[in-house]
Amino acid sequence: MCGILGFFETTGRAVDRSELQAAGRRMAATLAHRGPDDEGLWQDPDTPLLLGHRRLSIIDLTPEGHQPMESVSGRYVISFNGEIYNFPELQKELLALGASFRGRSDTEVMLAAFDMWGLNRALPKLEGMFAFALWDRKERTIHLVRDRLGKKPLYVGWIGNSLVFASELKALRAYSDFTPEVSRDALALYMRYACLPAPHSIYKGVWQLLPGCRLALGTDTAHAGSDLSQKMEPYWQLPRVVDEARRRASPLSEAAALEKFESLLGNCVRERMLSDVPLGAFLSGGIDSSLVVALMQRESQRPVKTFTVGFKESAFDEAGHARKVAAHLGTDHQEILLGEKEALAIVPELSALYDEPFADASQIPTLLVSRFARQSVTVALSGDGGDELMGGYIRHLSVPALARKIRFMPAALRRTAGKAVAAAGPGFWSKAAPHHPQFGERVHKMAEFFIRYGAEDAYDSVTCPWSARQNIVRGARDLTFPLHDPSWQPGNNLSPAERLIYKDTLSYLPNDILVKVDRASMAASLEVRAPLLDRRLFEYAWSLPLNMKIRQGRGKWLLRRTLSQHVPPDLFERTKQGFSVPIAAWLRGPLKDWAAALLDQSRIRNEDFLDEGIVSTTWQDHLRGHGNHAARLWTILMFQSWAERWN
Repeated sequence: MCGILGFFETTGRAVDRSELQAAGRRMAATLAHRGPDDEGLWQDPDTPLLLGHRRLSIIDLTPEGHQPMESVSGRYVISFNGEIYNFPELQKELLALGASFRGRSDTEVMLAAFDMWGLNRALPKLEGMFAFALWDRKERTIHLVRDRLGKKPLYVGWIGNSLVFASELKALRAYSDFTPEVSRDALALYMRYACLPAPHSIYKGVWQLLPGCRLALGTDTAHAGSDLSQKMEPYWQLPRVVDEARRRASPLSEAAALEKFESLLGNCVRERMLSDVPLGAFLSGGIDSSLVVALMQRESQRPVKTFTVGFKESAFDEAGHARKVAAHLGTDHQEILLGEKEALAIVPELSALYDEPFADASQIPTLLVSRFARQSVTVALSGDGGDELMGGYIRHLSVPALARKIRFMPAALRRTAGKAVAAAGPGFWSKAAPHHPQFGERVHKMAEFFIRYGAEDAYDSVTCPWSARQNIVRGARDLTFPLHDPSWQPGNNLSPAERLIYKDTLSYLPNDILVKVDRASMAASLEVRAPLLDRRLFEYAWSLPLNMKIRQGRGKWLLRRTLSQHVPPDLFERTKQGFSVPIAAWLRGPLKDWAAALLDQSRIRNEDFLDEGIVSTTWQDHLRGHGNHAARLWTILMFQSWAERWN
């Protein structure tokens, strides 16, 4: 795992090479946490272009793995972040075709594949997580590519006449003449989704490469200031892949489906256990991580190192569950029990680590467990992706059930009732059930769903902390992104539950879950691998009927059945707990002064981004106990904290 960066000047003017080198070093220094083991900079002799790299050594720890790396032919130069899990098989194929290798890194195998087959034919052969910049010296073209499901990040933007790209925004900020300008439109998206959906970023003129997409720019065809989001081309597009998987589906017995699923997942786990550095796994005791660890232990000749962070607040603590699963599987289990003090100490760091606003509060325990694991290992496998793969979120069950109940209600009556309930606000409804802090928020979300039922953005009503109708960001306009783009929608043969699963995979997974894990783990210089997010497993899951995922009011049926062959069900069958912290209580207690300063009404007014009236009402309702507004407030606070640090 690594950090990548680069830039080129589009005007063709002569640029001092030492100046380029200095700019590259400044950018690389900001990514040292992503790659503490090595640094490399490469300049093209004929073009004002530089590629940079920070290396976290995982495979081939020798200097032969140094990047940026040139291909044997000299045509290609790459700066690569990620892992190609099938590189041993590709290397065998390439050797048979006459390729030769200096070392044993997956980076060198990628370059040999590009030399042998060209980028277009080689790219579909790569199985893994990756973001890379590939300079084609023959065509004078830079290719920027991101993996299929969006595990690894890549930002690209214009700074003056230079095209600049990197793994994180802080590297772009280190480039000369970068002038940060917050995009109000992107900020409005952030407030709705608690993250920044690709291809947008918090800054004007900077974009995120979309998952499964590539961007090719020639030094003679790149135009400074152009909208780079319009130039991104999918090489693996989610709706097409889902539709194709559905078309080729064939009936399978339960036994056959289980056998194929475990075989596929076992292979994915086995591939991800290849490492030249110490390796372990996160273990929460839930279904997904327990299954990954069970298959790891089956493959290992020694106890797998597993890691859990527990919390003294019992409602948020999963350590006991993980301990029992670890004991059954015989892993080398390590856990750390943290209190409020340790968790709260993380909060001031978040804006520096997530260098654009990000408001999933589980970022706190994710960072804690990453730091804890890094004390013993450099690579950790995780259970991320199981919910999106097999229908594991509560909304995959509850929303279709609610839709069935209201589908015969006249549309006008449904919308009128929804608007009336929503207008009162969650604080008002919380007063009706003071002993149930989530009641007001749930009523409000249900009202939003009544209003949006049948619309393309109905999904937002059950997932977004702030709805578009609330206009909390002043002067913002709507932006298009895949979740609401018709060209990114699948065919009409999906059930309501499958549509929710699809939308989570399209947006929530890459923009929230994978951002959270990437930034938290890389802040600790830890590589995290997710077997359940393998492209082959994903395509197989979409070829299965819904009853292989959701059955008898519960999701992840196939995962449960597979895990039950390794772990007794009584060790993992329980209500879904999630991986979070008691933000609501902290905002009324130890974080109250910190939050009050950031939410001060005059401060909000002077900054002129957010509606101070909405902010103040939400904050006061929360303090008075008129509902649990933690998710909404955390979204505001993470922006305010970020702006204080970066803007």
